[in-house]
Amino acid sequence: MPFFTPGDDPGANFSELLRRIGLGANSAALGGGGNLAVPHATTCVAFRYADGVVMAGDRRATSGNWISHRTMEKVLPADRHSGVAIAGAAGPAMEMVKLFQLQLEHYEKVEGSALSLEGKANQLSAMVRGNLPAAMQGMVVVPIFAGYDTREAVGRLFAYDVTGGRYEERDQVSTGSGSMQAATVVKIGYREGMSRDEAIELSVKALWEAAEADSATGGPDPVRDIYPVVATITATGFERVADDELRERFDAVIAADRARQGTPS
Repeated sequence: MPFFTPGDDPGANFSELLRRIGLGANSAALGGGGNLAVPHATTCVAFRYADGVVMAGDRRATSGNWISHRTMEKVLPADRHSGVAIAGAAGPAMEMVKLFQLQLEHYEKVEGSALSLEGKANQLSAMVRGNLPAAMQGMVVVPIFAGYDTREAVGRLFAYDVTGGRYEERDQVSTGSGSMQAATVVKIGYREGMSRDEAIELSVKALWEAAEADSATGGPDPVRDIYPVVATITATGFERVADDELRERFDAVIAADRARQGTPS
């Protein structure tokens, strides 16, 4: 235990005490500084459409100015009727999703029925809250949770903050460093009762614009045949959109962008 003289006592300020003994939030010992390069994941977006919800995320993970991974999966099924999209520190985020999936599966096996969508959102909130000490050290995880509520027969969206605060969103939600651009595209193009094709097209445009403005967000990579992850969640369950379909949709977006800028194909 550290000792202080009466005139040097940090008092009740715990953060000041940590700073005084070399364990402040910016200390390398806490993972928030030094040369520790933690891969981070961005950008994800989700919104409602006629049959449920669509979730989309790019595949790039970055460590500072380096591209550490090009094929990271950021949109994952939580169970049959729900999914999680992750942004933030990649390692803690993936562990959180794995544990979340395991907890939902365990609950269903023990109780004989799936947890309600509201209960799933609350469970993830508690897990995000449990990551707060790591988040204060720089390893922040901010997920999106979405699913099809089989009891109300409607798609629902949930956003979180770093403290575990859970907020249900009406139409759309985004997270990550490119979320501003992605959310803007969705807000402009969104309308009630969109079809599946319209929803997937809008998600593709959102990720394209995010990748154009944010270096941490990866766009389509035709050379390596890498495309963002897009999935729909409806009454029939979680379904990932095939890369062949995404390739065609991105080709159409690129062609439209070239035509707008007057660039020859």
